[in-house]
Amino acid sequence: MNRQAFLVLLLSIVFMSSGFSQLTDIMDSGGPLMPEQAAYDVKEYDLTLSVIPQDSSIGGTLRTKALVVHPTYWFVLDIDTVFSIESVVELREGDMVFPRNFHQEIGKLWIDLGSTRNPGELLDISVSYGGKPRVAKRPPWEGGFTWKYTKDGSPWIATTCQGQGADLWWPNKDHVSDKPDRMGLYITVPEGLFVATNGKLKGSKSNNNGTVTYDWQVTTPISNYNISLNIAPYKQIEGKLKSVSGNTFPVYFWVLPENYKDGQILFKQILEHLTFFEDLLGPYPFQKDKYGVVQTPHLGMEHQTIIAYGANFSNSSMNGRDWGFDALHQHELAHEWWGNLVTNSDWRDMWIHEGFGTYMQPLYVEHLHGIEDYHKAMNQMRYFGNHRTIAPREVTSACEIYKAPIYAKGAWILHTLRYLIGDNAFFESLRKMAYPKLKDGEAIDGSQIRFATTDDFLAIAEKASGMELDWFFEVYLRQPELPVLYSMVEKGNLKLYWKTPNDLPFPMPVEVVIEGEIKRFDIPPEGIEIPLKKGDKPEVVPHNWLLMNISK
Repeated sequence: MNRQAFLVLLLSIVFMSSGFSQLTDIMDSGGPLMPEQAAYDVKEYDLTLSVIPQDSSIGGTLRTKALVVHPTYWFVLDIDTVFSIESVVELREGDMVFPRNFHQEIGKLWIDLGSTRNPGELLDISVSYGGKPRVAKRPPWEGGFTWKYTKDGSPWIATTCQGQGADLWWPNKDHVSDKPDRMGLYITVPEGLFVATNGKLKGSKSNNNGTVTYDWQVTTPISNYNISLNIAPYKQIEGKLKSVSGNTFPVYFWVLPENYKDGQILFKQILEHLTFFEDLLGPYPFQKDKYGVVQTPHLGMEHQTIIAYGANFSNSSMNGRDWGFDALHQHELAHEWWGNLVTNSDWRDMWIHEGFGTYMQPLYVEHLHGIEDYHKAMNQMRYFGNHRTIAPREVTSACEIYKAPIYAKGAWILHTLRYLIGDNAFFESLRKMAYPKLKDGEAIDGSQIRFATTDDFLAIAEKASGMELDWFFEVYLRQPELPVLYSMVEKGNLKLYWKTPNDLPFPMPVEVVIEGEIKRFDIPPEGIEIPLKKGDKPEVVPHNWLLMNISK
């Protein structure tokens, strides 16, 4: 092979490798922020979009208002490669419009601002685009557009994009750390269809061409992946809920016409679930807009103020178990607090969304049926892998963190923390994690929405309990392996000691039933020997409160 051919081959390999890496990034969200995107803070999005079921295409304009926080010459947005960019303009005071040069690199839209912009400047950029979005292969886990039909042949359309990012269908800064303060959604669809999306419906208008445009306004900060389109000939079920905040807010459920009666039955549960969460965690956070649920052709997703519901009105659709309530709706509603009110600033803390959200189902079992059924529910979700850390310290992406057992293991960590610090401190910690400084009006004015980390929860739990808990979080959240409790009876003594990875400190007390009485023993690093009377048959960890492996 001559030198020129070798160089061509080498460049081809580099190009293909780079392209593969970039292509993978399109189907992921988060990770380290590139400098050009860290240079600005999104303040507002306005999306004007036409959805065309006939050919499964979309097209429209995304307007972004952003504050420059670091000098930048480029304005970079994320957008899937399936779309064509028709034009980019910058808008300035006095209705001045400046066309901007741009180019697309795989997954990124680079906009030439013409000059370096400095901190404090406000950018107003409008991008017109169009094309056929990716079809979701396995929604909601593999995102994109879902194009289905109702029984009467009407279009039934939904978007899902949590793991892969909202750039699958509209241009944006695809990072969980940057929420716009507000967003307008102006969605045009064929007449006869209704658009159920985030925020508050301001109105609709016929375009006299067989289409209708719906005007929805999101009035509080929102994560990009939470923006959701749901389009069908929906029928509306509505009611109101008197909040613990003293306000009354609207509640809606949009269902297919053939499921209207099923929807009316479930609507009662929807209100009951809302009441439970308000009593447990504090006011529903998005009263300024609404609480909405919409029937979807996929299982479900926690889209802010428009929960996707596809459980087919079955209590067991989410996990195969009937706990006496619709677990899918209850879980997705939990995310209005854990995920939408309190959001991880990086996907490495995603267990705050999914672990906390999952733990709410056993707590609701306890609320309905008592502590024994709570323990049964916890034991039913005991199976999970422990091969990955669920709260790693390094920056990570959405797809990577979902490979860790953030659901069930996260719930079990909370279950064990409750045992350790007691109910009073534990439930105070949950409420303070949701609302650290609840003030009048905080539930609806937007200031209640915040980013949080695992260390925030550590500080809250320590303050509520008066205990030092670094060791607990280090063992359970910062590395993957479970602690092992060694338990054996030798020479009339019950011997107990802990073994942890890398001999991490783990002063976890252990409950033992001796002579019919539950006693709690502190376990020093060298272990403990508990004298037994003849005939004693001690039961170690009788109620299965501890997340651990046990060796006898």
